[in-house]
Formats: sequence, structure tokens, C-alpha cells
Amino acid sequence: MLYFDPLYSTPQVAAIEQFIDQHYSLAGPVSCRMLQRGLNDVYLALGSNGERYVFRLSHRRARGPADVKTETAFLTHLSQSGVPVAAPIPTREGSLFIQGQAPEGARQAVLFRAIDGRKPDATDAGDARANGKTLALMHNAAETFQPDGALYRLDLEHLLHRPLARIGDSGVVEDADVHSDLEDIAARTAKAIEAFANLSWTYCHGDCHGFNARINDAGEAVFFDFDDGGPGYLAYDLSVFLWAQTSFGRRSTAMWDAFVDGYRAVRPITPDDFEAAHRFVIVRHIWLMGECASRAQEWGSEAVGWIAREANFLRQWETGRCVERLF
Repeated sequence: MLYFDPLYSTPQVAAIEQFIDQHYSLAGPVSCRMLQRGLNDVYLALGSNGERYVFRLSHRRARGPADVKTETAFLTHLSQSGVPVAAPIPTREGSLFIQGQAPEGARQAVLFRAIDGRKPDATDAGDARANGKTLALMHNAAETFQPDGALYRLDLEHLLHRPLARIGDSGVVEDADVHSDLEDIAARTAKAIEAFANLSWTYCHGDCHGFNARINDAGEAVFFDFDDGGPGYLAYDLSVFLWAQTSFGRRSTAMWDAFVDGYRAVRPITPDDFEAAHRFVIVRHIWLMGECASRAQEWGSEAVGWIAREANFLRQWETGRCVERLF
């Protein structure tokens, strides 16, 4: 019999429930339902006492295994520093994460207490300010965090050069001229970023686009989804919010202004970091393109076909990125 070699398997919900009951001291038996399947598998877990949890099962990515050791250590540091985040719950043995075996190999699992609150409103300036404030609090707390053996650095190699190579390797961009344009845009962007002499370095959330948060009753943005984080450029961490306001047909910077106001109410932004943030919008977009291109064999070429059209956005952003016009 021919056995297929899986890229990505989906566990039975009953197996997830059994795994949680085995490794965590919750009021059991736990019942689960899947919330989403994709870059991670995410489940809502309910204890028999009504307590709500989120269980995340990491998926293998082209960049390598999930850096859950550093991620969960950082989340614990943030929680202890008073930053509103979804902190990990230790296992019975006291570990902040655990591995399970799937047909495709080991996958890392983390359990979080579910966050109370509502989803942010994309058109609410107060929610944008709350996101900016929490990111600033996070960057303040990051100054006293020392990553121990972090797997990734959110530098240009990780965010730009390797993702560009994944796009090429995937074959989703068939037009040689378009691929050449992407390479040229990436090269100019890298040169412009490297020309800044004093860009700040911090531990980044890595995916602060405005919706990896819940707004609690106090109006705070409580952050989650740190698995794209790591030591990196502070300007990149800022840029993700701006990118979310201006990519995929969106053309508004009003919420970006509110986000920056919220950030600056807690922590200043240097002129270089502020100016570099819009350069990093290109970096963020190419990073996402590379992440999705690396899933072409799993998701199918049709699902990632949009990548071939994104050179238009990058060209338009590059030519219209003037500080006076945007900010």
C-alpha cells in the first residue's frame, strides 16, 4: 500500500481534549471546538467549571520550528510587568509549552486563558490608540527582557530576503518581469533601511495589525498571537499597523495617526524609527507573500495566486511613500 507523506494533519478534537486533560491541571473533562485552521490550529477549550481557554497547536513553517520557548518566556515577562497580554498556562510539570507528535512530526502546543473583551473596531480611533498604547508598554517591558537562545531575529534576512526567495522557489510568480520588479523593490528597500544609522532594536510582537487583541472593559488592548515575534526592528513592529491600514485596497491612515498617538502617550518614537516605519510596510508585505508562497503545496496554487499581483501595490507604495503625503 502507498502511504502518503503528510505536510499537515488535523487532529481529532477528542485527541486534543485528551491531550489537554493529560497535561494541564484544569477542571475536567475539557471540551473543545476548533476556532481556526491555518498557520496554527486554534481551539476553544472549556473546563467543566465554565472556565474558557485557548489551545494553540503550532504548524511547521518554512522558517523552521515555532520559537515557543522564547515566545512564552516573553509573554510571562510581559504579564509580570503589568502589560495586558494573554499569558501561557503552565503544564502539570510547570512547562510553558509542550510538544505532541503528529504524522508530519512534532508540533508545539500552548494553552492560554481566554481573553475577556470584544474584537477591536477597525474604524474606532480609541481602539487604535489602545493598540498603540499596549505596544508601547510592551516595548518598555522588553527593555528588561533577555531572550535566551531565540530562534529568529526579525532582521532583513528573516523578513525580506528569505521570503523573497520563497516566492521565487514556489513558482507562483510566473512572469519574469514581475519577479524582477519584486527583486528590485526589495533591494531598494533594504538599501534605504540600511541607510538609517540609528534604528531601534527591541523584542517585537511581529503581528500588531490591530486585531491580535481584545478590548477589555477598561478600554485596554490585550495582546495575543506572538508567534511571529522575536528580537527585531522597532520600526517594523510599528509598520505592521500602518500596513494593515493601507494594503489590499485599503487607503486610510486615520487609524494609524490614532495608533501613533496612543504609542507616543507612553513612549516616544525616534525620528528615524518613525520615518523607517513606512519603508517597512514593503518589508511586511513581502514577508506575508513569502509566508503564503511557502504554503503553495499545502494550500494550492489557486489560494496563493494573489501574490503575483502584489508588485502593483509595492510599486505604488514605493512611489507614493513621501513622509509629507502620508504623515
